Amino acid sequence: MEKFADEAVIEVSSGSGGNGCAAFRREKYVPRGGPSGGDGGRGGDVVFTIRRNLRTLAHLRYKRVFKAENGRDGGGGGRYGRNGGAVIIPLPPGSLIRDAETGALIRDFSGGEDDFVFLKGGNGGWGNIHFKSPVNQAPRKALPGQPGKTALLRVELRIMADIGLVGFPNAGKSSLLDRFTNARPKIAPYPFTTKIPNLGVLTVGASVRDGAGGRDIILADIPGLIEGASAGAGLGIRFLKHISRTAALAFLVDLSDDNFLAAFDVLLGELEAFSPALLKKKRLLLGTKTDLSESEGRLAELAAKYPAEQVRGISVFSGEGITELAADIARLTEAAEKEAVPAGRFPVSSLPWTGWK
Repeated sequence: MEKFADEAVIEVSSGSGGNGCAAFRREKYVPRGGPSGGDGGRGGDVVFTIRRNLRTLAHLRYKRVFKAENGRDGGGGGRYGRNGGAVIIPLPPGSLIRDAETGALIRDFSGGEDDFVFLKGGNGGWGNIHFKSPVNQAPRKALPGQPGKTALLRVELRIMADIGLVGFPNAGKSSLLDRFTNARPKIAPYPFTTKIPNLGVLTVGASVRDGAGGRDIILADIPGLIEGASAGAGLGIRFLKHISRTAALAFLVDLSDDNFLAAFDVLLGELEAFSPALLKKKRLLLGTKTDLSESEGRLAELAAKYPAEQVRGISVFSGEGITELAADIARLTEAAEKEAVPAGRFPVSSLPWTGWK
């Protein structure tokens, strides 16, 4: 199976501060040298950073423990210890960090965030040069470095895309993604061919003659849903969360299936059971496989049953409706973005994190 992971549990630790040094000057002709112990270095931080080239959390499955470097101890002659290096943990866009025990949300990387310093390293201890005073000119006191902090985290990935493709297994989602984009998902004439989410980029409005660059729209193909997916049936429940961050949805109904008229209602029911907010997203209803003889006349029946929906028939094999669908997707994405919150479609969580102070 493909190396895809959308959840991982990791242990992270910041570095401990180095110990301060208690030392005195011992030089020729300086029989009573003063204190010269330097401070310990500061421990390294735990830092999360977003990497746009990452699409999975598989790298966190192979390395689950991340520890920053400890600060070095101070030395005599006023030498300060070196600060410990930070540990940098790369994540794909759309990741969430939660407390593994309580499930509390710590950080939501759904916008254009900078690096996030989660745990700061311990401060270095003071050397005895800090404790010199008129009444204590030879202090032997030095402070130890502060210990680092450790946390157990659950990292989740929710794929960020403009359009989410939703449908029953073998409805044609992967074929449409293959036709529209450079993504090459596995395609086969049996259900549950898609076992992981696939992303592709559809470029609309591009013109070589006019030199127009066009607009990139990200499409997400999730594994097919079946009735009861919201309660754990099939593969869909594991990946339903990935369409929660899409701007809009495209529902694919296989017109060659004898139960085509009931498919859309079942899909809406599963999405509502998982999250009612999904039904508020803008959407398209696509009747697929119009080139097949058993699909003849069924597109009109589908449109008649759902007069309030935007219905379009397509065939990836013959190309029917594909050009028009690309324009529909562009308009749908633009309309969804206009309704997004002013700060961005996916605002960063403002919940403060108060743990591990």
